[in-house]
Order: sequence, then structure tokens, then C-alpha cells
Amino acid sequence: MSDLRAQVLAWIDEDRDAFLEFLGKLVRAKSPNPPGDTVEAAMVVEEFLTERQLPHKTVAPNAAMPNFIGSFDGTGPGRHVVFNGHMDVFPVGDASGWTQDPWGGAIVDGKMYGRGVNDMKSGTASILFAYMYLHRLRDRLPGRVTMTAVSDEETFGPDGARYIIENNPEILGDICLSTEPTGIHSVRFAEKGPLRLKFTVRTPGAHGAYTHKSKNANEIAARLILALDELRQMAVNTPPHIVEALAGTEEVIDKVASPGAAKVLQKVTLNIGTINGGVMHNMLPGVCEVQADIRVPVGLSPDDVIALAKSIAGRYPEAEMEVIARQDPLWTDPNHEMCKLIQRNVQELAGFTPPAIVSLPGTDARLWRAKGIPAFVYGVTPYNVAMADEYVDIEEVFHVLKTHTLSALDFLMAER
Repeated sequence: MSDLRAQVLAWIDEDRDAFLEFLGKLVRAKSPNPPGDTVEAAMVVEEFLTERQLPHKTVAPNAAMPNFIGSFDGTGPGRHVVFNGHMDVFPVGDASGWTQDPWGGAIVDGKMYGRGVNDMKSGTASILFAYMYLHRLRDRLPGRVTMTAVSDEETFGPDGARYIIENNPEILGDICLSTEPTGIHSVRFAEKGPLRLKFTVRTPGAHGAYTHKSKNANEIAARLILALDELRQMAVNTPPHIVEALAGTEEVIDKVASPGAAKVLQKVTLNIGTINGGVMHNMLPGVCEVQADIRVPVGLSPDDVIALAKSIAGRYPEAEMEVIARQDPLWTDPNHEMCKLIQRNVQELAGFTPPAIVSLPGTDARLWRAKGIPAFVYGVTPYNVAMADEYVDIEEVFHVLKTHTLSALDFLMAER
């Protein structure tokens, strides 16, 4: 083991208490999205960066959703590593199912609890500490290191990573590393393309007793929803190298993403997320709005899904369809050097090699991939994300921190 790698591991072990103290403070800084106000969490991050004299700047197209970009150069030309994490988290909703304070950051039996501790404040804390450790080594490193801690990720909004990439192209780098919760037994080299559609059904509406006067917008919407099941049956022409990468990974996929995940990984998935129709129980509804979250697998174009969805909606004259958001499914070569470095470091640290797989949920890594930058995601197991008693396994957190810091270090030093 090189002296630099040994030094990094020693620092991480020495800083365990400081890391957990910082992570608890970050969890207690409420930042649910929606509504998306991350100022309290941003203040915690700002304090961390300032106290340690780490280079950074604030970029805030929306004052309630600040983003941080930090960069420093090493001793000379070289590769550019970019870390990415986000500060916003899912809302708590009904807290009655929690046994711990959702905003408490309590540590119980080797786990830290709290909304967003898994997705992804522990990961964001990890990239901040990784950035700090590499900054300490800047006089011995070539190249450049960048840290991005953003807001507005949970809703794929416009004021977070999307904004800073479009307005700060210097942060693209040569590689992007994300600490989103993937499960430590896999590396994510690709993710399905998110597609959001809205269907609006309009009829004249009427008094509930006069059903002969108007069709019922809710009933038409219900039939439309059932017909959309055809999307799930679409054929997917998975590229051969993706087939090869995923071969034999079914057990791991089901382990990290729950049983059944492998069966839907390369299929179109459809989630009818919201249905809003009607005003009163005794009125025929004249408007019903349905929003669908669709995930498009690698090997299929969102355009094909949109075309079929439009055709289905066209069977109902009272319905119209609108594309709210879309992105192609994107991937990085699973045989890329960085993927191999992550796998090697996990093997050395934990004794197993995580296979490269496709991600079911979306991450900001897709935005780097869309710019042609290789991006990989490796993070903690997603225990209870968006559920009651969300938590992280503390040992997994430190494993992820070590993996990312060492992998970035190895990538930077490879050309020396």
C-alpha cells in the first residue's frame, strides 16, 4: 500500500467521531424537497468548508436552494475528478410510523436514523470529507479535484446540478463519482431514463344525478390508466455489452434493490403517481388529471414510449397528453478504468467485488453522462429510503468514504 493510501485510511479512522458529529448535525438540518428549502443544511456545509479553509463558492439561482462548488489544483497537469452529492431529502410526511425522531440523527445499535441520512446526507458528508483529505494531499497530487454539493435533486428540479452544469462547464471533469445509496454490493454504471407524462381528461361535467348529460372524466381516466399497461409490455433491444455486463447479476440486483428488481431492470416501468379529479361526490367530474412516472430501460428510446402513450391516449377523445420531463437512458462503459478501481478497492477493503449494474432510480450522475463524462455511483445500502425509520449502517458509511477517496486518489495518480 502506498504511503498516500495509508495516510488517507489513517485520517478516516482518526476522524470517526468528527464525521459522525458532522453527519448528525447535517441530518438535524431540515431540508425536505418539496418544498425544497435547503438553507439550513447549506449552512452546515458552508461552516464545514469554511472552518477547514477548503476552496468553494456558492451558486444559488434560487436563494432557498443554494449549491456549493469546490475545486483545487494539484501540483501540475493531470486528470480531473468530480464528486457529486445533494443536500435535499424526501419529506417526512406522516411521522407516526417512526420509532426515532425523523430529524434527530440518533445513533442506535450501529445505525444512524433520520430523514435523508441514507438518501443522501451520509453520501454528501462522505464527498465533503473525501474532498478535504485530497486537499490535504494537494502538494503531492497531479490534476484537479472538484466537489459539488447541490440542492433540488429529489424532484430533478432546475436549480441544482442541472443549473451548475449548464452554467459552470468547468466542473464536468474527466470522471464523476456519486455516493447515492446504491448498496455496497454493486456499482452503478447506468440508469433508466426518467419520463414524466401528464394526461388531462376534460368533459362538460354536470350534477351527479344527471349522468346522461356528461361523461365522467374520472371514469375515462380510469380506463386510460388501465390501457397504459401496454407500456410495460414494450420490447427492449438491450445493447450486447449491457447484456454481457448484467449476466449473472440477478441475485445481486435483487439483494440491493429488493426481490423482483432484476425482472424489471430492463423493462419499461409505469407508476401512476397522482390522480386528481372531481370537486364533490355529487357532481360529475369534468376534469381529471393523471401524472405518470415512467422509467425507460437502456436499449429503448423515450420517443418510442411517448409515441405509444400518445397512441393510447388518442383512443379517448376527451384526453390529451403532455410530456413534462424526459431523458434518455444513459450509461458509462462498465469496463472503464474507474469502475475497475472501485471494484478493486472494495475487494481490498471488504473482501468482495461488486458487479457493475444498471440503476432503477435516477441520480444526478445522469447529467454528467449526458455531457459525455463517465460517471459511476457507489453508496450505502438504501435502507428505508422515503420510509419510516430511514437509517444507515455506520460501518457501511465509512466503507463508502474509504472507497471513494482511495478510488479518486488512484485515478489521479495513475498517470504518474
